[in-house]
Amino acid sequence: MYTAAVITISTKGAKGERVDTSGPNLVKMLKEDGYDVVYTSIIPDDLELIKKELLKTSDDNISLILTTGGTGFSQSDVTPEATNAVVERFTPGIPEMMRYLNLKNTDKSCLSRSVAGIRKKSLIVNLPGSERAAKENFEVVMKPIKHGLEMLMTEGSANCGG
Repeated sequence: MYTAAVITISTKGAKGERVDTSGPNLVKMLKEDGYDVVYTSIIPDDLELIKKELLKTSDDNISLILTTGGTGFSQSDVTPEATNAVVERFTPGIPEMMRYLNLKNTDKSCLSRSVAGIRKKSLIVNLPGSERAAKENFEVVMKPIKHGLEMLMTEGSANCGG
């Protein structure tokens, strides 16, 4: 069983002005897939706060860290920049797959600035802020992510066969 964290990035959500539905739905999806969700938070769109949360959760050796929100074009959308600042190795295939496979749902998937990467023994993946988009994006990468976590945790090449 892998551990997981869900960090919702929303200034309005952090102020209690908007109800977070993305975070709780991701928690539900993770639990249904066998993860032990050990940390959740809602923080504002603030570069330093986001970096602090990502550092804290990866320093706590949480296997999978999902962020939801802050991946768009708004001036306050800085989740990818915070993620880029803390990861040690990038995993571009994850967001590429999310964008590509979600083109069938919306042509706006090409506007996502989501990134993913590894810090220590943690995989960090940025997801969009809307509940629907976060769900659709995570669904397409859930299976490969589990395989990636297996490789990350075993320090070797996990069974990469079909």
